[in-house]
Amino acid sequence: MAVLSGCLLVVVGVLGVMSDPPAPRIQLRLAGDKRKHYEGRVEVLYNNEWGTVCDDDFDMSAAHVVCRELGYLGAVSWSPSAKFGKGEGRIWLDNVHCTGRETSLADCPSNGLGVSDCRHSEDVGVVCTQKRIPGFQFISSTSNDVETLDVRVEDVRIRATYSQRKRVPITEGFVELKDGGKWRQICDEDWNMMNSRVVCGMYGFPGVKGFNTRAYKLLSQRRKKNYWGYSVNCTGNEAHLSSCRMGKAVKLVGNSTCVKGMPVVVSCVPGRAFAPTHSAGFRKAYRPEQPLVRLRGGANVGEGRVEVLKNGVWGTVCDDNWDLRAATVVCRELGFGSAKEALTGARMGQGMGLVHMNEVECSGFEKSVTECFFNKEALGCSHEEDAAVRCNVPAMGFHNRLRLAGGRNPYEGRVEVLNERNGSLVWGTVCSESWGIMEAMVVCRQLGLGFASHSFQETWYWPGDVSADGVVMSGVRCSGTEMSLSQCLHHGKHVSCPKGGGRFAAGVSCSHTAPDLVLNAEVVEHTTYLEDRPMYALQCAHEENCLSSTANAADHASYRRLLRFSSQIHNNGQSDFRPRAGQNSWIWHECHRHYHSMEVFTHYDLLSLNGTKVAEGHKASFCLEDTECDEGIQKRYACANFGQQGITVGCWDTYRHDIDCQWIDITDIKPGNYIFQVVINPNYEVAESDYTNNIMRCKCRYDGHRIWTYNCHIGGSRSSDMDEFTGILTNQLQRR
Repeated sequence: MAVLSGCLLVVVGVLGVMSDPPAPRIQLRLAGDKRKHYEGRVEVLYNNEWGTVCDDDFDMSAAHVVCRELGYLGAVSWSPSAKFGKGEGRIWLDNVHCTGRETSLADCPSNGLGVSDCRHSEDVGVVCTQKRIPGFQFISSTSNDVETLDVRVEDVRIRATYSQRKRVPITEGFVELKDGGKWRQICDEDWNMMNSRVVCGMYGFPGVKGFNTRAYKLLSQRRKKNYWGYSVNCTGNEAHLSSCRMGKAVKLVGNSTCVKGMPVVVSCVPGRAFAPTHSAGFRKAYRPEQPLVRLRGGANVGEGRVEVLKNGVWGTVCDDNWDLRAATVVCRELGFGSAKEALTGARMGQGMGLVHMNEVECSGFEKSVTECFFNKEALGCSHEEDAAVRCNVPAMGFHNRLRLAGGRNPYEGRVEVLNERNGSLVWGTVCSESWGIMEAMVVCRQLGLGFASHSFQETWYWPGDVSADGVVMSGVRCSGTEMSLSQCLHHGKHVSCPKGGGRFAAGVSCSHTAPDLVLNAEVVEHTTYLEDRPMYALQCAHEENCLSSTANAADHASYRRLLRFSSQIHNNGQSDFRPRAGQNSWIWHECHRHYHSMEVFTHYDLLSLNGTKVAEGHKASFCLEDTECDEGIQKRYACANFGQQGITVGCWDTYRHDIDCQWIDITDIKPGNYIFQVVINPNYEVAESDYTNNIMRCKCRYDGHRIWTYNCHIGGSRSSDMDEFTGILTNQLQRR
C-alpha cells in the first residue's frame, strides 16, 4: 500500500505540472487598407508590441472569435494573402485553430505566440458585421500602452439639448459613448477639433463649428454625469470613431471626475442639401453642389459611382488603392459626412468614356479628391474597376412620414403618407393621377429601399389600413432627385383627386438594383449616312409609322430621303433591362415577323439649333435582345421563336443601319445646321438608375446632298450638359 500511495503522489505531481497555463493577455485591432471601418488586417498586441496573424489554417470560426473580441456580433468573411496590405513587426500567431466558442483569439490552439514560418504576404484579414454586441464593454487586458488601441464601444450618439431636439437634422449636442450597456460622457480636457470632425463625419456632416461653451457648462453642472474611463485621440481623417486611438485613462472619482473640464460637446456644419431651411418644392431637392465631382448610379442619397470632371469631360476613377480615406474626401466634398464604405469593382454600375484617375492616395484633409495624389495613367483600368462610395448622411427622419401598406413584401405596397389635417397628423393615400416612375423613385429613396422598379396607378390588390384610405396628397410631380415626396411639387393643403383614393391610390415596388441603358455615341457618329429609298420598298416601315406624315400622300414610285445610322445600346447597370409588358401583351408585327415588347423604346429626332423639332421623331418599336456581351457574360435574351426579351447587364443590343426604321425621314428638310437627337426609354416606361445618360446629341450639317455628323455625346458626359440637355433634366420630354 505504501508503494502504491507513493506512486499516486508522483502521478498527481506530474498532472499538476502538465495542466494548461493561463492564456496570454492580448489585444486586437483591425488595421490596413480598409474600405469599411469594420474590416481590416487582424493585428495582435502582445508584450507591448503589435504584430499580425498568419492565414495558415485560419477559418470562419477564428474570424468569429476575432470579431466578437472586438465587440461585433460576428464575422461576415475572412481574407488570406494580405488583402488589407502587409503588416509590420512580428507575426504573433500561426496555425490558429478555433472552435468559434472562445472568448479570445489567445484561447485558440496555435503554434504559440511568436512561433511562425510565415511572411507578411500571408497576413490574415476579416470583415465583421456592422452590428455591435449589446452591452459590450471595453476592458483593457494590457496594463500598458492603451493609447495604441482602437476605440471600441457599443455605440456613439450626439445627444441634443431639449431646445435642439426638434431640429432636423440634429447638428449639436453632447457626445456620448455606450459602453457596458450604459451611455457615458467623455471628459473634454484632452478633446480637440479633430475628434469633433470625426464624430460629425459619422453623423453625415462635412464640417465643425464653435458653440456656446458657457451655456453647455451651466447645463452640464445641473446634470448627473457618468464619464467614460478614457479620452479619445483622433487624427481627423478617420471615417469612424472606431478607427481612432484610445487616449490616456481618466481617473473616475465621482463628482470630482473631469473637474477642470465638462462633457464633450460637438457642433456640426451640415451640407447645403441638409441645412435647416424654410424653402420648399424643387429648391430643396438634392443636387450635387460641387462641379468637379459627382456621384452616379446610386439608389440612395450619398452613394454612387465617383466621377470627376477633367477638361470639361466627366470620367470615372479606377479602384486601385481605393480606400476609406479617399472615399471620405469625396463624401465631404459633396456635402456629406465621412464614408461608410469605399466600393470597388463597379458595384454602382459601369461608367462610360474615360478613366480620369488611378491609384488615388489622399491624406484625408483635401478639399477635393482632385487634389489627392494619383496616377494619371490609367493603363489596365477598365470600367469594370470603377470606384464608388457610400457616405454617411444626416438623419432627416424622412422614413417616418411615409410607409408602404398591403404588399407581399416590405419592398412593395400602397403609398401612405403622414400629413397634417385639421391640426393633427393623419395617415392617408396619394392620388395616382399623373403618378409615374419618377415619383416612385422618390418614395423608394425616402424609405431607403433602393430604386423604384414599378409605379402603380391602381392598388386594389394591396389592402392598406382602412383608416388611411382618404387621399391626403395630390398633384405630385417629382424631378426624381428629391429626398422626400413632400419636396416634390404637389397641391398642398388643397387636395384634388377626381377619381379618389381607395383602389386608385398610388403604389410602388422597389429594388436595390436597376438597369442603366447608355447609347454608344461613337458608333452613331461613325455610321450616319443618307439613302434615297423608293416608297414601294418602305411599306412595312410605313405601316409601323417610321416615316414622316407627308409620306401618307406620297406616290408609290416616289423616294424618301433617310438619315440612316447604327445604334449600340449598352446596359451598364446592376440588373437586366426587361420590358414592363408581359409576353401575353406583346404585339406581333406581320411585316417584320417578330413581337414588339415595347412600342416606344427610342425617339429619333432632328432639331433646329434652337431645339425645335423639324423632322418627326421615330417612335421606335423594337425587339430587345443581347447582340453581344462583355467577355465572360452569357447572352440571355433573343427575339427569335417568341423568346424572352431584354438586355443583360454587361451586354448590348445593336440595331444596324441597314434594318427598317433605323433612320430619320428627312425628305422635307432644307439644307442647314441641325441637332441630331436620340432618346432611349423616353417615357421612363422601365425604371433605370440614371436617366440623364439616356439622351445623345450630335451636331449635323446638311447641304442638300450630303450630311456631316460630328461632336456626338451622351447627356451628362460634359460640363456644359446642364444647359445643353435641358429636356431630360426638366422633364420636358414626353413622360407617359
